[in-house]
Amino acid sequence: MSSNRRLSRAYKKAKKITFDDSSKFIFFSDCHRGDNSFADDFANNRNIYFHALNHYYREGFEYCELGDGDELWENLRFESIFEAHKNVYQLLRSFHLENRLHMVWGNHDMVYRDANYVTNHLSHYFEPIDGKDKELFEGLSYNEALLLEHATTGQRIFCAHGHQADWWNYNFWRVGQFLVRVLWKPLQVVGIADPTSPAKNYKELIRIEKRLKRWILNNDLLPMIVGHTHRPRFPEPGQIPLFNDGSCVHPRSITGIEIESGQITLIKWHIDTKPDGTLQIVRVVLEGPEKLIDYISN
Repeated sequence: MSSNRRLSRAYKKAKKITFDDSSKFIFFSDCHRGDNSFADDFANNRNIYFHALNHYYREGFEYCELGDGDELWENLRFESIFEAHKNVYQLLRSFHLENRLHMVWGNHDMVYRDANYVTNHLSHYFEPIDGKDKELFEGLSYNEALLLEHATTGQRIFCAHGHQADWWNYNFWRVGQFLVRVLWKPLQVVGIADPTSPAKNYKELIRIEKRLKRWILNNDLLPMIVGHTHRPRFPEPGQIPLFNDGSCVHPRSITGIEIESGQITLIKWHIDTKPDGTLQIVRVVLEGPEKLIDYISN
């Protein structure tokens, strides 16, 4: 199956979300939450991510995670990841209880396309303090894609992980999982990167972006938000509307895309130093904001 057909299939089956100019969304992807070992890239940015997530929860945003949230290639079980980052999942649960959590699976957490797996592993967790099972993400569903539709203008925004345009990581993800788990994870500890990852392979990254752009051109310039490549993208109005929220495993920073008040913005959260030498986590606008309506094709 071609990347065009995979993307079209994801578009047709996408979870539909109606929004308007009062809606608020934050898009993160590629968190790669791990078990807090030396190979856990997320651990370096955990405090930044948790602070940002708290901000978006307090401000009433809906949280959209566009794939590869959990690192289930390097790790065998979700339970070990949950124990390593329990505070993060408790906060995500707060979003879920208020129907503000929208989850998409990517190639590194593709097991979540199995609803039974999600139910068996994410619905409850064991609390050793009182020796009881407690609810976590009961009733949560993972989707291959999201489709936002504006209640007034009818504008649609297609949101997916983006690995649909990456034939190896979509069709042979189990092979990739095996290689990462037995080969690249131990090598990562000594600084050798996985060459099959588009985030580490620039030529493959460009090929994936070209396939995504081709699909957009064949579908009436439908705006698309993806992750997967880890490279943030923010086109200007009039350009091919391919957005990328980047990742949460950049060195000392995380990037994401916000939609608020009918506008779209690429942002970064990172640690900054005050004049007195103390550290603070700050939000920086990288691109935008731009009006969403300016990305409707003629």
